[in-house]
Amino acid sequence: MLRFKVLVSAVPLIAAAVFAKLELAPSPQPCIAVGADSVALGAAPFRADLHVEFTDDPALATVRVALAENPETADLVVVDDAPAKEGEGCGLSAARQVVAIAADPRPGSPLIYLVRDDASDGPADYRIYVRSSRVTAEEAAALIVAAHRHADASANPVL
Repeated sequence: MLRFKVLVSAVPLIAAAVFAKLELAPSPQPCIAVGADSVALGAAPFRADLHVEFTDDPALATVRVALAENPETADLVVVDDAPAKEGEGCGLSAARQVVAIAADPRPGSPLIYLVRDDASDGPADYRIYVRSSRVTAEEAAALIVAAHRHADASANPVL
């Protein structure tokens, strides 16, 4: 009888773990390789090197990122067609920059407007194609803006 009680009490825990897809290790954060460096989306905004924000007003935006209809016209393509494998990320480097999507405005941070691939929204600085269950369009936009800022800063260092 005791074995039956133990089994009955353990079944809900096992079922919860299966349904919740319990992960013992955190999944890798989305990242972009920029030369020998990398730019990654941060999980903790207070540790980020760069903060980006989003706006619904195109007049306030400092950067416009369009959602492309097909991958051929995009500057960045994010597609989930295979499960992520450990060790296939950007890797750690001394020059890794972390970007976070800020909830509160910060002076000097890029203000991104997502253009819905519509001519009425005006031209875009970058184009992204996102078909992913792990990465949102906002995260992909934050990554491409941070990668271009990092590449520009690396090419023109301030002394």
